[in-house]
Parts: sequence; C-alpha cells; structure tokens
Amino acid sequence: MPPALISPSENDYILRGVDSNIRADGRGRLDYRQIILETGLITQASGSARCRLGEGTDVLVGIKVELGAVELDGADEDVAAIKAKRGRVVCNVECSPIASQQFAGRGADDFNNELTQMLDRVLNGPQGGLNLEKLCIIPGQQCWIVYIDAIVLDYAGNILDTIFMTTRAALYNTKIPKTIIQDRGDGEIEFDISDDEEEWERIEGWDKVPVAITLNKIGSRHIVDATPLEELTTEAKLLVTVNKDGKVCGLQKSGGGSINPSLLNDMVQTGRSLGQSLIQSLDEMLQREENDINLKRARKERIEKLGFFAAI
Repeated sequence: MPPALISPSENDYILRGVDSNIRADGRGRLDYRQIILETGLITQASGSARCRLGEGTDVLVGIKVELGAVELDGADEDVAAIKAKRGRVVCNVECSPIASQQFAGRGADDFNNELTQMLDRVLNGPQGGLNLEKLCIIPGQQCWIVYIDAIVLDYAGNILDTIFMTTRAALYNTKIPKTIIQDRGDGEIEFDISDDEEEWERIEGWDKVPVAITLNKIGSRHIVDATPLEELTTEAKLLVTVNKDGKVCGLQKSGGGSINPSLLNDMVQTGRSLGQSLIQSLDEMLQREENDINLKRARKERIEKLGFFAAI
C-alpha cells in the first residue's frame, strides 16, 4: 500500500488533543464511534452481518456453512487425531479498493493476508469460542465447514475491531441444519440432514467468540477506535482479544514504538474492561433486532390469517 503522510502540525494537534482527552471529533480517549449493526442482509448466505462505525469504517461479513471432508493432514499424530474430530473454519478478508486508495496495488494483498490470518488464528485457536467438535458429523470423514468472508466496504480507521464485531454478529445470525446419525451396524455410519428450518441451530459457542480491542499509544496516552490520522500518529498498537467473561484471549503488539510495563498493564486492563462492555452492548443490539424481526413476522402472519378469514 502507498505510504500515508501526516504533517507536523496535524501530528501536534492530535497529540495535544489526546493528552487533554478531547479528540478532533469530540470523543474522549476511550470512546467508540456510534456502532450500527445489522444482520441477515445476504439471503443466499447461512448468516450475515454488517457493522459501521458512525459514518466511517463499514464491514460486511457473509457466512456459508457447507459439508466437507475432515482435515486429516498434519505431521504430528496427536494433532491429526484432534483435527479428525473437529469441523473447520475458513476465513477470508478483503479490503475493497473503493474503500481507500491505500487498498489499491500489490501491497494490499499482504494487508488482506494479515487480516485473514489474524481472524483465522483466533477462531481456530483454543480461545476462539466456537465448539469445533460439535461441527464434526462423522469423525475422520465428514464435518461442517464454516466459510467466513469479510469485505471492508469503507475505511475510516479501526478495521480489525470492526471485522471482529461483524464476524461475531454474523455467527449469531448463522444456523446449521440438524444432522441425524444412523449406525448401520456393519461399521458404516450414515447421516441425514433435516429440512425443517425450525430444527436448525446456531453454532455452539458463537457467544464465546471474542472481540478485538485495538489500543493505540499516542504520546504517553492510549486511545481506542482510532481515525486514520490518529493511526498515523500512533507509535505502537496493542491488540487485546476479550470474550464475554472478561477473559483476555490473546495479545499482539505492533508498531515500531515501545510500551513501558506500567502502561502496558494499564492498556491490557483497559482492553479487558472495554471488551466485556462492548460484547454486552453488541448482544443487546442483536437481541433487540431479533425481537423486532419476530414481532414483524408475527404481525405479517396475523394479517395473512385475517385476510384468509375475510376471503371466506
């Protein structure tokens, strides 16, 4: 990606604002922009969601759940034995060139790969939340494969946090068919997939999927939900992944600057607290949206029923 530049005066303006806890857009150091969350936007997907940070960063995630073969490769026998009893999550993140000129050119591929690897490492890791064993249908043979495709439609900073929020919401919106296992008794196992959508269930563990909190060190302070100019002023970043129980699931430091131990501990605790609060707010949004959808569906069914009786 082409290097982005910031003038000394802009850099000084941001530093002074962060130090005074008054950022350029009026937020405090630990304030997020307004989060707008929608689900069920892609009819052909098993689940989908879209998340926007105010009028800025905009991410769309679509999830497709398909049958596939269990992953058996692996040099380590113990690892191979574990994978033989698990389903799979396959991630892909792309930043649309129309979102920002930074996402045009060959360098954008490296950035897309970096974001993809980060999401994949969390969701397929031990702290990813999803119960991958429940996605296995026949050990060593068949499983559900969860394909997660995220696309960044617009960019105004803080991409990674938005991707994790959107992915978690899309997983909430995703349901997989119920499978019925049949043992034929001759060592062969068969399975049927239920066509009754009322029996379909959410992926177990979706609620334990962590969110990402990116803390940007600017001067001697740190902020969250940075804008592009604030990201250019950032000396170092600390990514904290946190689940709904407030457990820190992972840490990753990036950037050329250093973080002293006392500030590092403060940033971790800030990320932990903000992450837990953010998940609570996101879950409340998802529940409200589902309640509204159920209410609209009930009204539609009632109107159709009344119309039927009127016709009689």
